Amino acid sequence: MAQQFPLTNPDGVRLAEARSGNVIYLLLVSMRPHQWVKNLFVLAPLLFGMKLSQPVYLFTAFAAALSFSLLSSGLYLVNDMVDAEADRAHPEKRLRPIASGNLSATIAVLAACFLLTVAFAVSFSLGLKFGLVAVTYAVVTLGYCVAFKQAIVLDAMLIASGFVLRVVGGAIAVDVQPTHWLIVCAFLLALFLAFSKRRQELVTLSDGAAQHRAVLGEYTVSFLDRANNILLGATLVCYALYTVAPETVERFHTDKLIYGSAFVIYGLLRYLALLQDGKSGANPSKMLVKDKPLLLAVIGWAIYNALIIYRSSLHF
Repeated sequence: MAQQFPLTNPDGVRLAEARSGNVIYLLLVSMRPHQWVKNLFVLAPLLFGMKLSQPVYLFTAFAAALSFSLLSSGLYLVNDMVDAEADRAHPEKRLRPIASGNLSATIAVLAACFLLTVAFAVSFSLGLKFGLVAVTYAVVTLGYCVAFKQAIVLDAMLIASGFVLRVVGGAIAVDVQPTHWLIVCAFLLALFLAFSKRRQELVTLSDGAAQHRAVLGEYTVSFLDRANNILLGATLVCYALYTVAPETVERFHTDKLIYGSAFVIYGLLRYLALLQDGKSGANPSKMLVKDKPLLLAVIGWAIYNALIIYRSSLHF
């Protein structure tokens, strides 16, 4: 007998009418494939490590991104099982397959175990160091899910550390040494995005925010606005300093990366402006896909940096 699902789930996927036996579809929704865009952080060392033109490193970099994608999807299933009760009090998250009861916990556990097993198999096939980074990412994420999600500021810092581990893992995969600048920039940007999401949760849930997640009762919109202003400024300054740092100029034999900061400034300020619209949400993955100017800014930034870094091989 057909079971009626809500028209859309909180991640914007059309659910229409589906049968209760359509487990693969429900698992796919729970795996949140749109969130895989976060693993572009894994590919950053490929670009800045000047390995983009070498096929062997292209393969290892994308294998590294695949392992993080499978790993994060497995951990999303774990997170949804841990948060099922709290999600039922959320106006959007209550529609998630596990929280709504459309996907059984048993199937979710089996799927999570399968995804994590495959992810670790791929990770360790890329080397022991990369495998250990993947394990560290899993431990940090699980720690966040079961223990530290309710710790003010620390919750966002743990989320940001996950992005740093992506960068470090990507650097290990393509055999380059990640610079302190790249790590700090990744951490500041990720922390900015994490606080932005907390801010939007407060605005969306209003008085019921603390009932959904206790830590939201510790945050205020004014605090998060001030924190984001600081982080946005720090991210821009850190990135600009990276582009003209002596070691950067020496590596790329140019100081023209600084002009790519225009894309970074536009992208961050547009994202900040979009946050003021409660309908836009604060999920950077969805916003990146849906907002064309923001997406074009990221693409423009990547193309500009690629042209500057690889200009010698392009003969101009």
